[in-house]
Amino acid sequence: QVQLVESGGGLVQAGGSLRLSCAASGLAFSTYTMGWFRQAPGKEREFVADISRNGLAIRYADSVKGRFTISKDNAKNTVSLQMNNLKPEDTAVYSCAASFDWPGTMEARQFEYWGQGTQVTVSS
Repeated sequence: QVQLVESGGGLVQAGGSLRLSCAASGLAFSTYTMGWFRQAPGKEREFVADISRNGLAIRYADSVKGRFTISKDNAKNTVSLQMNNLKPEDTAVYSCAASFDWPGTMEARQFEYWGQGTQVTVSS
């Protein structure tokens, strides 16, 4: 049974930082692309970042480029998202996801497994 469990969300002031982590179990973690998505109230889920199975390829949404950093530790079966200079518009539920392939498009439907999500709230 595949499980993805996120942690690290919370309330932070604008300009602050948070580090999200996702612990994976039940899958051959080193063979999966891992991604982070977010969904704000009343909005569709959107891509944030993903990282290839070996960590050599990384993509970011334009809205977070230069502020967020994704990393993958295959020895610990974890993927992390370091979020700096947070803005109120970053407020959302953040979920990690796993894809056996390197998705051609950064769409949620390309990812097979999902975590439950962790809330990030950025106050102005």
